[in-house]
Amino acid sequence: MPTATDPALLASAAIRAAGARVTPARVQVLALLRGAAGPLTHLEVEKALGPLAGDRVTLYRALDWLVSAGLAVKATDAARVYRYSATGPAAEHQAHAHFRCEGCGRIFCLDVPPPVAPNLPAGFRLGRMEVDLHGQCPACAATPA
Repeated sequence: MPTATDPALLASAAIRAAGARVTPARVQVLALLRGAAGPLTHLEVEKALGPLAGDRVTLYRALDWLVSAGLAVKATDAARVYRYSATGPAAEHQAHAHFRCEGCGRIFCLDVPPPVAPNLPAGFRLGRMEVDLHGQCPACAATPA
C-alpha cells in the first residue's frame, strides 16, 4: 500500500500540481530522477526503468515534458550528452552549484550555496543564475594520465 513518502505517489502529486495529466511514464521518470544520486542521461533512465520505460519516444516526451513543466532540468555534459535531474520545491535545484567532470562527463550536484548574484545595470532583471565548476571527479583524478 502506498504511503505519503512513496516516490511514485509524490511524483504523481507534483505532476498533478503542475496542472498536467498523470501518466505512468511521467511518474516513473520523475520518481527515478528524484531518487538518483546525480543527473542521468536518457539511456541511463531507460536502463534503470527497464520495461517500465516504454519506448524511446515516450521516454523522450516524458523527459521533455518534465523539463518544460519545471519538474526537471536538462543540461549538457562534457561529451555534449543531455543529462536530466529533478528539481525541488521552489526551484531548490537552482540553489546550489554543479561540478562537471571533464574526464567522464558526469555532473555532480554540490551541497554548497551559489555565490550572491551581482548587481545588474538598471533595467536588467535576473531570471536565473547557474554555477558550474569544471575539473575531474575523484575517479577520473585517480586514473593515471
